[in-house]
Amino acid sequence: MSSFIIQGNTHLAGTILPQGAKNEALQVLCAVLLTNETVRISNVPDIRDVKKLIEILMELGVAVNPIDRHTYEFRAESVNYNYLQSEEFVKVSGAIRASIMVLGPLLGRFHKAYAAKPGGDKIGLRPLTAHFEGFEALGAKCRYNPKTTLYELSADKLTGRYILLSEASVTGTANVVMAAVLASGTTTIFNAACEPYLYQLCTMLNKMGAKISGIGSNLLTIKGVEELHGCEHTILPDMIEVGSFIGMAAATQSGITIKNCGVPHLGIIPSVFTKLGIKLEIKGDDIIVPEQKQYEVETNRDGSILTISDAPWPGFSPDLLSIALVTAIQAKGSVLIHQKMFESRLFFVDTLKTMGAQIILCDPHRATVIGLNHKYRLRGTTMQSPDIRAGVALLIAALSAEGYSRINNCEQIDRGYQDIVQRLNALGAVIIRED
Repeated sequence: MSSFIIQGNTHLAGTILPQGAKNEALQVLCAVLLTNETVRISNVPDIRDVKKLIEILMELGVAVNPIDRHTYEFRAESVNYNYLQSEEFVKVSGAIRASIMVLGPLLGRFHKAYAAKPGGDKIGLRPLTAHFEGFEALGAKCRYNPKTTLYELSADKLTGRYILLSEASVTGTANVVMAAVLASGTTTIFNAACEPYLYQLCTMLNKMGAKISGIGSNLLTIKGVEELHGCEHTILPDMIEVGSFIGMAAATQSGITIKNCGVPHLGIIPSVFTKLGIKLEIKGDDIIVPEQKQYEVETNRDGSILTISDAPWPGFSPDLLSIALVTAIQAKGSVLIHQKMFESRLFFVDTLKTMGAQIILCDPHRATVIGLNHKYRLRGTTMQSPDIRAGVALLIAALSAEGYSRINNCEQIDRGYQDIVQRLNALGAVIIRED
């Protein structure tokens, strides 16, 4: 197990470049299974989850050619189904949630697929209902084999039809879309997730020869084609990293420039941080966060306390709610953080309270933050990273605190943030990694 040792009360300054989007990378990497031609993907983030998925693809028989650290070529001429039914596949899948997204492309192209129970962050229930309802609607037979602990899918033929997803699941939508592009006839998916990750996936599939319309909306129409071809694709900047750096600058009273943010794809993320009182200047595709000694939370128009809640896109991303919460600790004013989508994501606030934060955990979904307005600094402590986003929220708290902090299990942070120690130290942070 590795740990970060952080010197608190440090001032950050300079320029930082966001990595490629983690959640997009995990989808488009699975899409390479849909063709036997070469797919070239650029701006791939060099993080643990992506590395694990690439390892899975290689074991599946995909030829992987790394052009440089962030650019890869993939060619999936055939698939090793023996690996899909192995204990090793079950073990590796338990460490990464994206492993479930091999189902859609394998089912679409080969009409047979296996997947193990996926891993990932322990943030509450994350049902797979939308995935399997979509596959069954297309004509697949789905079963869970308790002996092998594998999901087994097969179909003589996939046929397009109208599908109303039971939830706007991002990975569920991606999986069903990847199965439907090679189905016969037309598939209509309503209540589809419309995050930028899906926009990018569908755009890439169309480059490969798919016929998808309604991209960027919650109503997708897919006209099935017989085969897909190779293409080149560039992954967007990671919007969760952009939001994390905005919150980090504000909490540490620092001024930084975030380069190449993919501003048109950030949705309401900048405006939510603006409601916390953070000044932002957008220049082209860059975001400048000026140094602020104080930032004051807005109230609602009727004078009531501001509520920040997560919602499917174009709502505020649940991955950034932890960041908004920790940023509000040193704001002037109060804010209610409402985590609607996952019931275990706010429990890390107990650690923040031991550091001196004034937070009332109302229930598993709601926490009220009473801002300290920089009158009191948090106290450094030893803590545990429970998941990727909470881990970075704790890192932000440690940077703004008095004294030294230690974050154990920092491999969780490595799963979603590339070279985070080196990049933050280049801005003036003092972080030591201890393996």
